[in-house]
Amino acid sequence: MEFSQIPVIHDRLVREWHAEETEAPATGFDRLVIEQHRQNFALWHEEDRARAPHASAEEVAQTKRSIDALNQARNDLIEAIDRELLELLAKNGTQLRGELHSETPGMIIDRLSILSLKIFHTREQTERSDATAEHRASNQERLKILLAQRQDLAECLDKLGEDIQAGRRYFKLYRQLKMYNDPELNPEIYGAHK
Repeated sequence: MEFSQIPVIHDRLVREWHAEETEAPATGFDRLVIEQHRQNFALWHEEDRARAPHASAEEVAQTKRSIDALNQARNDLIEAIDRELLELLAKNGTQLRGELHSETPGMIIDRLSILSLKIFHTREQTERSDATAEHRASNQERLKILLAQRQDLAECLDKLGEDIQAGRRYFKLYRQLKMYNDPELNPEIYGAHK
């Protein structure tokens, strides 16, 4: 997968998943990008459920636990994307040198994934027949902003890829080291057994 194709793939998958279609199987880096995007897709919709006005306290608590698990998987997949890229670069003999880039490709891909979801759902708002013309127009403006922001971010990812290949920039694997799901690190979990 070329970096430039990631937003196109994100958009296609969001449409397919909303239509309950299944994507073609993928391997390696492509599979990781798709799995990471699927976590964001599931997380988006789980967060919507948590905000339902008539949800019971028990439903909200269960949804929050689900959100934590999805977010953990999402972060693990960001790391897996970066690990896979570093392995591919090493395999191709690419020397990691130049200036350190603080945001990794996996982090940027995650942001592109979220923008794809925002774009899809904002576009839905521009087409709502039960909404006012002002609502649709306001969301049309939001959509323009989101599309411009994604274009900028996609170009930054492409440029980072070029700079890494040319030895002008490099990135490191940054571990998220989340604590909230770890029964050994979260005092609300390990303290519950006392």
